[in-house]
Formats: sequence, structure tokens, C-alpha cells
Amino acid sequence: MSEIEKVKCLIIGSGPAGYTAAIYAARADMSPVMYQGMQPGGQLTTTDEVENFPGYPDGVTGPEMMIQLEAQAKRFETDIRFGFITKIDFSGDVHKCWADDGKEIHADSVIISTGASARYLGLESEQKYLKLGGGVSACAVCDGFFYRGQETVIVGAGDSACEEAHYLSKLCTKVTMLVRRDEFRASKIMSERVKNTKNIEILFNTETEEVLGDGQVVTGVMAKNNLSGESITIQATGFFVAIGHDPNTKIFKDFIDLDETGYIKYEKPGTSLTNVAGVFVAGDAADKTYRQAVTAAGTGCMAALDAERYLSAIGH
Repeated sequence: MSEIEKVKCLIIGSGPAGYTAAIYAARADMSPVMYQGMQPGGQLTTTDEVENFPGYPDGVTGPEMMIQLEAQAKRFETDIRFGFITKIDFSGDVHKCWADDGKEIHADSVIISTGASARYLGLESEQKYLKLGGGVSACAVCDGFFYRGQETVIVGAGDSACEEAHYLSKLCTKVTMLVRRDEFRASKIMSERVKNTKNIEILFNTETEEVLGDGQVVTGVMAKNNLSGESITIQATGFFVAIGHDPNTKIFKDFIDLDETGYIKYEKPGTSLTNVAGVFVAGDAADKTYRQAVTAAGTGCMAALDAERYLSAIGH
């Protein structure tokens, strides 16, 4: 049997939520241990420019911002580890977790900041320009500003897609919306809103075939009508994917209350508490509404403060 490591505060996942939780927990002498997860730094590491996070008047790249947050957490002696938690057992008073290297950890408190992953179409061209930071995004609120005065394409049929299309319409000269079926999945009010917005063109029964570009940035989209088989080329500098997010919460499902789409439920609104005493949640693992770096950081702070109160109450 491998040696058991006992820790006061275990943070599962990084990103703005996890790193902020680590900063607060470390400064409160909770000696936090963080496992960064499959994607150290979270979704922001795929964002080329961040211009809406307070304190960066000239903007910052997502990876650079995560490096700075990590350095700040380390400054207060957070034990940051490359790796991820593969299994948990929250059935008893001790919160048991197992890391990918086989290490067993018993934590007095746990902060979950595993985030969510945006769904993409999976096209080779889409992934290419996503990695290049050259015009593919899954967040109009984060990146729409960079396409003001330009033409964009958005894929999706739900409320989020309609909301993001409407947001883009205020910035872009034209927004083309590609909807795979012959109707929206969105609520009537959201569907009507985009239908009544002059600079949004909706193409029903239409799927993306390829994201076009010059090798560096997006220049257009090739789409196909799935009824007629006809292909068209749409000029655009930005390609937005709004087909949903998947919260990274599967390993918690046997112990933590999740909603129907897998997001962790708050036990008490206005807190970071889950249904398990001593386990707290921060960031996109519980937030399907805002999904912003600044709101994730805020909930990271809340989780650390709630964990500190919990540890004080149980005499740790």
C-alpha cells in the first residue's frame, strides 16, 4: 500500500478559479496542494488575447496571464503539481483522492476548480486556427471585441448561440448563423431576437465543411446545405462555435450533486458549498451562465474563504 499524504486543503484544477483559491488559501496558512489537471491554466491557455480582465490596461495573452497567476500562487508557497486526480471518495469524514501517479491523498478540505471544456466541431481546419489564435473562438463575449467592424460566422442553435450571435451583431457588420436543423433549439424569445436583428443572417439546414484561412488567420467558411448538398463560401474573419460546454465533473458524480448537464450544484446560493461538508467548488465546473475569467477568480476567492471557515469550525 502506498504512503498516504495528509493535506489541509487540496485544490483540484487550475485556471483563474484554482489559482485564486490557492493564493487566498496559502495566505491563510492552509498550505494548499494543487493538481493542475489535464490542461494546466484551463481554457484561457487557448485564448490569444485577454483584454477584459481588470488590471491589464494593455491586455495580456491567456497563457501569459496563467503563468503570472501560477507564479503568484507559488510566491505564497502553494504546492503546485503537474498531474491530475483520477479518483475520489467523499463518503466519509476524510476526503480521499488519488492522483494519476497513484498517490493517495487525504484532505481536510477540497476545492474543485476543474472547469468546463468547450465543444468544438472537430474539423482539422477549425482546430488549426484555434491553436494559432487566428480567428476561431468558443466565447463571443471574450473575443467578439477583436472582430468589431468585421464579418463573422457562428455555429449553434441553442439559447447560448442566439445570445452570442446577438452580442456579435452589436460589434460586427454582419453575423452569419449556421443552424444544422430546420429550426432553433433556443427558446422562442431568443429565436425571435436573432430573427429580428437586421445584420444576422440565419442559414438553416447548414453545416460547416471547412474553416478557410491564409495559414495564419481565418478568411472564410465553407458550408453545405444538408438538404440540397450545395456548398457555399462565406467571407468572415472570425468563426465562433456555440454548441455547448462539458463540465469536467465526471469523477465527482457519485458523491457531489450535479445538475442534468453535469454542472456542480451549489448547496447554498451565494456560497461555494457543495452537498459534501468540506468540499467547495469554484469557476466553470459550477458556472454555466457567465463563464468569465473574472467571475471564476471571484468564486476561487469565495471557495478559499469558505474552506478556511470550515477548517476553523472543525478545529484545524
